[in-house]
Amino acid sequence: MTQGSRSIRRLIPPLLFDTPDFRRLWFGQTISVFGDQITQLGLPLVAVLTLGADATQMGTLTAVGLFPHLLFSLPAGVWLDRVRARRRLMIAADLGRAALIASIPVAYALGVLAMPQLYVVGFLAGTLSVVFDLSWNTLFVAVTQRERYVEAMALLNGSRSLASVAGPTIGGLLVQALGAPLAMLGDAISYLGSVVFLRRIRSPEPPIEHEEGSVRERLLAGLSFVIGDPIMRPTLLSVATVNLFTFASSALFILYATTTLGVSPGALGLALGTGSVGAVIGAIFATRIGRRIGLGPAYALGLVIYPVSLLLIPLAGPDMSMVVILALLFGSEFGAGLGVMILDINVGAIIYARTPDRIRARAAGAFRFINYGVRPVGALLGGLLGGALGVREAIWITTIAAIGGVLFLIGSPVLRLRDLPEVSGD
Repeated sequence: MTQGSRSIRRLIPPLLFDTPDFRRLWFGQTISVFGDQITQLGLPLVAVLTLGADATQMGTLTAVGLFPHLLFSLPAGVWLDRVRARRRLMIAADLGRAALIASIPVAYALGVLAMPQLYVVGFLAGTLSVVFDLSWNTLFVAVTQRERYVEAMALLNGSRSLASVAGPTIGGLLVQALGAPLAMLGDAISYLGSVVFLRRIRSPEPPIEHEEGSVRERLLAGLSFVIGDPIMRPTLLSVATVNLFTFASSALFILYATTTLGVSPGALGLALGTGSVGAVIGAIFATRIGRRIGLGPAYALGLVIYPVSLLLIPLAGPDMSMVVILALLFGSEFGAGLGVMILDINVGAIIYARTPDRIRARAAGAFRFINYGVRPVGALLGGLLGGALGVREAIWITTIAAIGGVLFLIGSPVLRLRDLPEVSGD
Protein backbone atom coordinates (compact mmCIF):
# COMPACT_ATOMS: atom_id res chain seq x y z
CA MET A 1 0.00 0.00 0.00
CA THR A 2 1.44 3.36 -1.04
CA GLN A 3 1.67 6.38 1.23
CA GLY A 4 -1.06 8.09 -0.81
CA SER A 5 -3.48 5.19 -0.53
CA ARG A 6 -2.83 4.96 3.23
CA SER A 7 -3.63 8.67 3.55
CA ILE A 8 -6.87 8.22 1.59
CA ARG A 9 -7.84 5.25 3.75
CA ARG A 10 -7.38 7.31 6.92
CA LEU A 11 -9.92 9.80 5.58
CA ILE A 12 -12.56 7.10 5.01
CA PRO A 13 -14.51 5.86 8.06
CA PRO A 14 -13.47 2.23 8.68
CA LEU A 15 -17.01 0.90 8.35
CA LEU A 16 -17.30 2.31 4.82
CA PHE A 17 -13.90 0.94 3.86
CA ASP A 18 -14.14 -2.64 5.17
CA THR A 19 -17.89 -3.36 4.80
CA PRO A 20 -18.83 -3.06 1.10
CA ASP A 21 -22.55 -3.79 1.50
CA PHE A 22 -22.96 -1.22 4.26
CA ARG A 23 -21.12 1.23 2.02
CA ARG A 24 -23.66 0.58 -0.75
CA LEU A 25 -26.57 1.00 1.66
CA TRP A 26 -25.02 4.23 2.92
CA PHE A 27 -24.46 5.64 -0.58
CA GLY A 28 -28.03 4.84 -1.61
CA GLN A 29 -29.48 6.43 1.51
CA THR A 30 -27.23 9.48 1.20
CA ILE A 31 -28.45 10.18 -2.33
CA SER A 32 -32.06 9.65 -1.30
CA VAL A 33 -32.02 11.91 1.76
CA PHE A 34 -30.53 14.74 -0.27
CA GLY A 35 -33.50 14.51 -2.61
CA ASP A 36 -35.93 14.27 0.29
CA GLN A 37 -34.73 17.63 1.56
CA ILE A 38 -35.81 19.21 -1.72
CA THR A 39 -39.32 17.79 -1.38
CA GLN A 40 -39.50 18.64 2.32
CA LEU A 41 -39.13 22.29 1.36
CA GLY A 42 -40.60 22.14 -2.13
CA LEU A 43 -43.92 20.37 -1.47
CA PRO A 44 -45.25 22.87 1.10
CA LEU A 45 -43.97 25.71 -1.09
CA VAL A 46 -45.95 24.25 -4.00
CA ALA A 47 -49.02 24.30 -1.77
CA VAL A 48 -48.46 27.83 -0.39
CA LEU A 49 -46.93 29.73 -3.32
CA THR A 50 -48.42 27.90 -6.32
CA LEU A 51 -51.83 26.82 -5.01
CA GLY A 52 -52.41 29.36 -2.20
CA ALA A 53 -53.02 26.83 0.61
CA ASP A 54 -54.26 28.06 4.00
CA ALA A 55 -53.40 26.79 7.52
CA THR A 56 -55.97 23.97 7.48
CA GLN A 57 -54.87 22.75 4.06
CA MET A 58 -51.22 22.80 5.15
CA GLY A 59 -52.06 20.70 8.20
CA THR A 60 -54.01 18.29 5.99
CA LEU A 61 -51.17 18.04 3.47
CA THR A 62 -48.69 17.12 6.17
CA ALA A 63 -51.15 14.68 7.73
CA VAL A 64 -52.02 12.71 4.59
CA GLY A 65 -48.36 11.98 3.96
CA LEU A 66 -48.05 10.58 7.48
CA PHE A 67 -51.35 8.70 7.82
CA PRO A 68 -49.96 5.57 6.07
CA HIS A 69 -47.61 5.09 9.02
CA LEU A 70 -50.64 4.97 11.29
CA LEU A 71 -52.72 2.77 8.99
CA PHE A 72 -50.18 0.31 7.62
CA SER A 73 -47.19 0.02 9.96
CA LEU A 74 -48.61 -2.83 12.06
CA PRO A 75 -49.88 -5.06 9.21
CA ALA A 76 -46.82 -4.29 7.08
CA GLY A 77 -44.55 -5.37 9.93
CA VAL A 78 -46.36 -8.73 10.23
CA TRP A 79 -46.21 -9.24 6.48
CA LEU A 80 -42.55 -8.27 6.09
CA ASP A 81 -41.40 -10.67 8.81
CA ARG A 82 -42.42 -13.42 6.36
CA VAL A 83 -41.05 -11.90 3.16
CA ARG A 84 -37.67 -13.16 1.96
CA ALA A 85 -36.74 -10.60 -0.71
CA ARG A 86 -37.23 -7.38 1.21
CA ARG A 87 -34.46 -5.64 -0.70
CA ARG A 88 -36.52 -6.05 -3.89
CA LEU A 89 -39.47 -4.43 -2.17
CA MET A 90 -37.25 -1.47 -1.28
CA ILE A 91 -36.25 -1.09 -4.92
CA ALA A 92 -39.89 -1.23 -6.04
CA ALA A 93 -40.82 1.35 -3.38
CA ASP A 94 -38.09 3.71 -4.59
CA LEU A 95 -39.25 3.41 -8.20
CA GLY A 96 -42.83 4.07 -7.17
CA ARG A 97 -41.91 7.14 -5.14
CA ALA A 98 -39.86 8.51 -8.03
CA ALA A 99 -42.89 8.25 -10.33
CA LEU A 100 -45.22 9.87 -7.80
CA ILE A 101 -42.97 12.85 -7.13
CA ALA A 102 -42.34 13.32 -10.86
CA SER A 103 -46.11 13.56 -11.45
CA ILE A 104 -46.20 16.96 -9.69
CA PRO A 105 -44.03 18.90 -12.18
CA VAL A 106 -45.74 17.04 -15.03
CA ALA A 107 -49.19 18.13 -13.81
CA TYR A 108 -47.91 21.67 -13.29
CA ALA A 109 -46.55 21.80 -16.85
CA LEU A 110 -49.93 20.62 -18.15
CA GLY A 111 -51.77 23.23 -16.07
CA VAL A 112 -53.80 20.69 -14.05
CA LEU A 113 -51.97 20.71 -10.70
CA ALA A 114 -54.33 21.06 -7.69
CA MET A 115 -54.34 20.34 -3.96
CA PRO A 116 -56.11 16.92 -4.35
CA GLN A 117 -53.13 15.67 -6.36
CA LEU A 118 -50.73 16.77 -3.63
CA TYR A 119 -52.85 14.88 -1.09
CA VAL A 120 -52.84 11.71 -3.22
CA VAL A 121 -49.11 11.90 -3.93
CA GLY A 122 -48.38 12.47 -0.24
CA PHE A 123 -50.52 9.51 0.84
CA LEU A 124 -49.20 7.03 -1.74
CA ALA A 125 -45.56 8.10 -1.27
CA GLY A 126 -46.05 7.73 2.49
CA THR A 127 -47.44 4.23 1.98
CA LEU A 128 -44.39 3.20 -0.04
CA SER A 129 -42.18 4.77 2.63
CA VAL A 130 -43.69 2.42 5.23
CA VAL A 131 -42.70 -0.62 3.14
CA PHE A 132 -39.25 0.80 2.42
CA ASP A 133 -38.42 1.83 5.98
CA LEU A 134 -39.56 -1.41 7.63
CA SER A 135 -37.62 -3.44 5.07
CA TRP A 136 -34.63 -1.18 5.66
CA ASN A 137 -34.52 -2.26 9.32
CA THR A 138 -33.80 -5.85 8.37
CA LEU A 139 -31.32 -4.88 5.67
CA PHE A 140 -29.43 -2.68 8.13
CA VAL A 141 -28.78 -5.56 10.55
CA ALA A 142 -27.84 -7.79 7.61
CA VAL A 143 -24.99 -5.51 6.53
CA THR A 144 -23.87 -4.24 9.97
CA GLN A 145 -22.24 -6.08 12.88
CA ARG A 146 -23.98 -5.59 16.23
CA GLU A 147 -20.94 -4.04 17.89
CA ARG A 148 -20.83 -1.40 15.13
CA TYR A 149 -24.44 -0.23 15.33
CA VAL A 150 -23.57 3.13 16.91
CA GLU A 151 -20.84 3.77 14.32
CA ALA A 152 -23.25 2.85 11.52
CA MET A 153 -26.02 5.05 12.90
CA ALA A 154 -23.56 7.94 13.15
CA LEU A 155 -22.62 7.56 9.47
CA LEU A 156 -26.22 7.29 8.29
CA ASN A 157 -27.33 10.24 10.37
CA GLY A 158 -24.23 12.12 9.30
CA SER A 159 -25.47 11.84 5.73
CA ARG A 160 -28.84 13.08 6.86
CA SER A 161 -27.23 16.03 8.60
CA LEU A 162 -25.14 16.94 5.55
CA ALA A 163 -28.30 16.72 3.46
CA SER A 164 -30.07 19.03 5.89
CA VAL A 165 -27.29 21.57 5.32
CA ALA A 166 -27.06 21.46 1.54
CA GLY A 167 -30.59 20.24 0.73
CA PRO A 168 -32.64 23.27 1.85
CA THR A 169 -30.12 25.63 0.27
CA ILE A 170 -30.20 23.75 -3.03
CA GLY A 171 -33.96 23.33 -2.78
CA GLY A 172 -34.53 27.00 -2.05
CA LEU A 173 -32.35 28.05 -4.97
CA LEU A 174 -34.09 25.55 -7.28
CA VAL A 175 -37.48 26.84 -6.18
CA GLN A 176 -36.31 30.42 -6.72
CA ALA A 177 -34.97 29.60 -10.20
CA LEU A 178 -37.44 26.99 -11.50
CA GLY A 179 -40.48 27.29 -9.30
CA ALA A 180 -41.49 24.84 -6.59
CA PRO A 181 -43.15 22.19 -8.82
CA LEU A 182 -40.22 21.78 -11.23
CA ALA A 183 -37.68 21.77 -8.37
CA MET A 184 -39.17 18.49 -7.11
CA LEU A 185 -37.71 16.60 -10.04
CA GLY A 186 -34.50 16.51 -8.00
CA ASP A 187 -36.13 14.22 -5.43
CA ALA A 188 -37.54 11.92 -8.12
CA ILE A 189 -34.04 11.50 -9.57
CA SER A 190 -32.57 10.80 -6.12
CA TYR A 191 -34.81 7.73 -5.68
CA LEU A 192 -33.37 6.31 -8.89
CA GLY A 193 -29.87 6.82 -7.48
CA SER A 194 -30.89 4.85 -4.38
CA VAL A 195 -32.05 1.99 -6.61
CA VAL A 196 -28.64 1.75 -8.29
CA PHE A 197 -26.88 1.02 -4.98
CA LEU A 198 -29.60 -1.20 -3.50
CA ARG A 199 -29.30 -3.50 -6.52
CA ARG A 200 -25.62 -4.10 -5.69
CA ILE A 201 -26.11 -5.32 -2.09
CA ARG A 202 -25.43 -9.04 -1.74
CA SER A 203 -25.56 -9.75 2.03
CA PRO A 204 -28.13 -12.43 2.93
CA GLU A 205 -31.15 -11.12 4.79
CA PRO A 206 -31.95 -12.46 8.29
CA PRO A 207 -33.68 -15.86 8.12
CA ILE A 208 -37.45 -16.04 8.35
CA GLU A 209 -38.90 -17.99 11.29
CA HIS A 210 -42.40 -19.26 10.59
CA GLU A 211 -44.43 -18.96 13.77
CA GLU A 212 -47.72 -20.50 14.78
CA GLY A 213 -50.66 -18.28 15.64
CA SER A 214 -53.23 -16.14 13.92
CA VAL A 215 -52.46 -12.95 12.04
CA ARG A 216 -53.97 -11.02 14.95
CA GLU A 217 -51.63 -12.74 17.44
CA ARG A 218 -48.58 -12.06 15.29
CA LEU A 219 -49.71 -8.49 14.71
CA LEU A 220 -50.03 -7.90 18.45
CA ALA A 221 -46.65 -9.52 19.18
CA GLY A 222 -44.68 -6.49 18.01
CA LEU A 223 -47.04 -4.07 19.72
CA SER A 224 -46.90 -5.93 23.04
CA PHE A 225 -43.11 -6.02 22.84
CA VAL A 226 -42.62 -2.26 22.43
CA ILE A 227 -45.28 -1.46 25.03
CA GLY A 228 -44.23 -4.09 27.56
CA ASP A 229 -40.44 -3.87 27.39
CA PRO A 230 -39.05 -1.61 30.17
CA ILE A 231 -36.57 0.02 27.78
CA MET A 232 -38.69 0.26 24.64
CA ARG A 233 -41.82 1.66 26.35
CA PRO A 234 -40.37 4.89 27.84
CA THR A 235 -38.24 5.36 24.74
CA LEU A 236 -41.34 5.21 22.56
CA LEU A 237 -43.53 7.41 24.77
CA SER A 238 -40.90 10.13 25.02
CA VAL A 239 -40.10 10.38 21.33
CA ALA A 240 -43.76 10.05 20.31
CA THR A 241 -44.68 12.99 22.53
CA VAL A 242 -41.95 15.12 20.98
CA ASN A 243 -43.06 14.12 17.48
CA LEU A 244 -46.74 14.79 18.16
CA PHE A 245 -46.14 18.42 19.06
CA THR A 246 -43.18 19.23 16.81
CA PHE A 247 -45.16 18.02 13.80
CA ALA A 248 -48.03 20.25 14.90
CA SER A 249 -45.70 23.23 14.76
CA SER A 250 -43.79 22.14 11.64
CA ALA A 251 -47.05 21.84 9.67
CA LEU A 252 -47.40 25.61 10.11
CA PHE A 253 -43.75 26.60 9.76
CA ILE A 254 -43.57 27.24 6.00
CA LEU A 255 -46.85 29.15 6.10
CA TYR A 256 -45.64 31.27 9.03
CA ALA A 257 -42.20 31.93 7.54
CA THR A 258 -43.40 32.90 4.05
CA THR A 259 -46.70 34.71 4.72
CA THR A 260 -46.37 36.17 8.23
CA LEU A 261 -42.62 36.82 8.31
CA GLY A 262 -42.28 37.49 4.58
CA VAL A 263 -39.20 35.30 4.03
CA SER A 264 -38.51 34.45 0.38
CA PRO A 265 -37.94 30.79 -0.64
CA GLY A 266 -34.28 31.43 -1.41
CA ALA A 267 -33.60 33.17 1.90
CA LEU A 268 -35.56 30.52 3.78
CA GLY A 269 -33.60 27.71 2.16
CA LEU A 270 -30.33 29.48 2.91
CA ALA A 271 -31.23 30.05 6.57
CA LEU A 272 -32.34 26.45 7.06
CA GLY A 273 -29.39 25.05 5.14
CA THR A 274 -26.72 26.99 7.00
CA GLY A 275 -28.50 26.40 10.31
CA SER A 276 -28.38 22.68 9.68
CA VAL A 277 -24.65 22.79 10.36
CA GLY A 278 -25.86 21.99 13.87
CA ALA A 279 -26.96 18.59 12.59
CA VAL A 280 -23.49 17.97 11.15
CA ILE A 281 -21.90 18.85 14.48
CA GLY A 282 -24.42 16.63 16.25
CA ALA A 283 -23.63 13.70 13.95
CA ILE A 284 -19.91 14.12 14.60
CA PHE A 285 -20.17 14.35 18.36
CA ALA A 286 -23.25 12.23 19.17
CA THR A 287 -21.22 9.04 19.47
CA ARG A 288 -18.68 10.72 21.74
CA ILE A 289 -21.44 12.18 23.90
CA GLY A 290 -22.99 8.72 24.17
CA ARG A 291 -19.68 7.25 25.26
CA ARG A 292 -19.04 10.06 27.76
CA ILE A 293 -22.42 10.23 29.54
CA GLY A 294 -24.04 6.98 28.37
CA LEU A 295 -26.43 6.19 25.52
CA GLY A 296 -29.56 6.72 27.62
CA PRO A 297 -28.60 10.12 29.08
CA ALA A 298 -27.44 11.24 25.62
CA TYR A 299 -30.86 10.35 24.24
CA ALA A 300 -32.51 12.38 27.01
CA LEU A 301 -30.23 15.33 26.25
CA GLY A 302 -31.30 15.28 22.60
CA LEU A 303 -34.97 15.16 23.63
CA VAL A 304 -34.51 18.49 25.43
CA ILE A 305 -32.23 20.36 22.99
CA TYR A 306 -34.44 19.62 19.98
CA PRO A 307 -37.78 21.16 21.04
CA VAL A 308 -36.24 23.96 23.13
CA SER A 309 -34.44 25.21 20.00
CA LEU A 310 -37.73 25.41 18.10
CA LEU A 311 -38.96 28.14 20.47
CA LEU A 312 -36.88 30.58 18.40
CA ILE A 313 -39.38 30.23 15.52
CA PRO A 314 -42.40 31.91 17.16
CA LEU A 315 -40.00 34.30 18.85
CA ALA A 316 -39.43 35.76 15.38
CA GLY A 317 -42.10 38.33 14.60
CA PRO A 318 -43.16 40.34 11.53
CA ASP A 319 -42.16 43.58 13.26
CA MET A 320 -38.50 42.50 13.32
CA SER A 321 -35.92 43.20 10.64
CA MET A 322 -35.29 40.44 8.12
CA VAL A 323 -31.75 40.02 9.44
CA VAL A 324 -33.05 39.26 12.94
CA ILE A 325 -35.75 36.94 11.57
CA LEU A 326 -33.24 34.93 9.54
CA ALA A 327 -30.86 34.82 12.51
CA LEU A 328 -33.60 33.34 14.71
CA LEU A 329 -34.56 30.78 12.06
CA PHE A 330 -30.89 29.89 11.67
CA GLY A 331 -30.51 29.44 15.44
CA SER A 332 -33.63 27.30 15.63
CA GLU A 333 -32.46 25.02 12.83
CA PHE A 334 -28.95 24.82 14.31
CA GLY A 335 -30.13 23.76 17.76
CA ALA A 336 -32.86 21.44 16.46
CA GLY A 337 -30.42 19.67 14.14
CA LEU A 338 -27.91 19.26 16.95
CA GLY A 339 -30.56 17.82 19.26
CA VAL A 340 -32.05 15.48 16.66
CA MET A 341 -28.67 13.94 15.83
CA ILE A 342 -27.81 13.35 19.49
CA LEU A 343 -31.27 11.86 19.96
CA ASP A 344 -31.47 9.67 16.84
CA ILE A 345 -27.97 8.21 16.77
CA ASN A 346 -28.02 7.04 20.37
CA VAL A 347 -31.61 5.84 20.54
CA GLY A 348 -31.35 4.15 17.14
CA ALA A 349 -28.51 1.96 18.41
CA ILE A 350 -30.49 1.18 21.58
CA ILE A 351 -33.55 0.06 19.60
CA TYR A 352 -31.63 -2.09 17.11
CA ALA A 353 -29.68 -3.79 19.92
CA ARG A 354 -32.76 -4.41 22.06
CA THR A 355 -35.00 -5.92 19.35
CA PRO A 356 -34.86 -9.70 18.62
CA ASP A 357 -34.35 -10.60 14.95
CA ARG A 358 -37.41 -12.84 14.71
CA ILE A 359 -39.83 -9.96 15.41
CA ARG A 360 -37.71 -7.13 14.06
CA ALA A 361 -40.10 -5.99 11.30
CA ARG A 362 -43.14 -6.37 13.56
CA ALA A 363 -41.48 -4.49 16.41
CA ALA A 364 -40.34 -1.74 14.03
CA GLY A 365 -43.86 -1.59 12.61
CA ALA A 366 -45.38 -1.29 16.08
CA PHE A 367 -42.86 1.39 17.10
CA ARG A 368 -43.56 3.26 13.88
CA PHE A 369 -47.33 2.80 14.29
CA ILE A 370 -47.20 4.88 17.47
CA ASN A 371 -44.18 7.12 16.84
CA TYR A 372 -45.18 7.98 13.27
CA GLY A 373 -48.90 7.54 13.87
CA VAL A 374 -48.97 10.57 16.16
CA ARG A 375 -47.40 12.72 13.46
CA PRO A 376 -50.48 13.14 11.24
CA VAL A 377 -52.49 13.72 14.40
CA GLY A 378 -50.00 16.43 15.31
CA ALA A 379 -50.16 17.96 11.83
CA LEU A 380 -53.97 18.13 11.97
CA LEU A 381 -53.77 19.52 15.50
CA GLY A 382 -51.40 22.22 14.29
CA GLY A 383 -53.71 23.11 11.41
CA LEU A 384 -56.75 23.31 13.71
CA LEU A 385 -54.94 25.37 16.34
CA GLY A 386 -53.52 27.65 13.65
CA GLY A 387 -56.98 28.25 12.22
CA ALA A 388 -58.58 28.78 15.64
CA LEU A 389 -55.90 30.70 17.56
CA GLY A 390 -53.55 32.04 14.94
CA VAL A 391 -50.45 30.49 13.38
CA ARG A 392 -47.89 32.08 15.70
CA GLU A 393 -49.87 31.26 18.84
CA ALA A 394 -50.29 27.63 17.75
CA ILE A 395 -46.53 27.28 17.18
CA TRP A 396 -45.83 28.65 20.68
CA ILE A 397 -48.25 26.23 22.37
CA THR A 398 -47.20 23.07 20.53
CA THR A 399 -43.46 23.73 20.81
CA ILE A 400 -43.66 24.24 24.57
CA ALA A 401 -45.71 21.04 24.91
CA ALA A 402 -43.03 19.06 23.00
CA ILE A 403 -40.47 19.71 25.73
CA GLY A 404 -42.51 17.49 28.07
CA GLY A 405 -41.54 14.33 26.17
CA VAL A 406 -38.40 13.83 28.25
CA LEU A 407 -40.53 13.41 31.40
CA PHE A 408 -41.39 9.83 30.37
CA LEU A 409 -37.76 8.82 30.98
CA ILE A 410 -37.81 9.78 34.65
CA GLY A 411 -37.40 6.64 36.76
CA SER A 412 -36.91 4.39 33.72
CA PRO A 413 -33.87 2.13 33.01
CA VAL A 414 -33.20 4.16 29.86
CA LEU A 415 -31.50 6.89 31.89
CA ARG A 416 -29.18 4.25 33.39
CA LEU A 417 -28.04 2.85 30.04
CA ARG A 418 -24.34 3.39 29.54
CA ASP A 419 -23.86 0.95 26.64
CA LEU A 420 -26.01 -1.11 24.28
CA PRO A 421 -28.71 -3.08 26.11
CA GLU A 422 -28.95 -6.84 25.87
CA VAL A 423 -31.34 -8.34 23.32
CA SER A 424 -34.77 -8.64 24.92
CA GLY A 425 -36.22 -12.06 25.62
CA ASP A 426 -39.47 -10.55 24.12
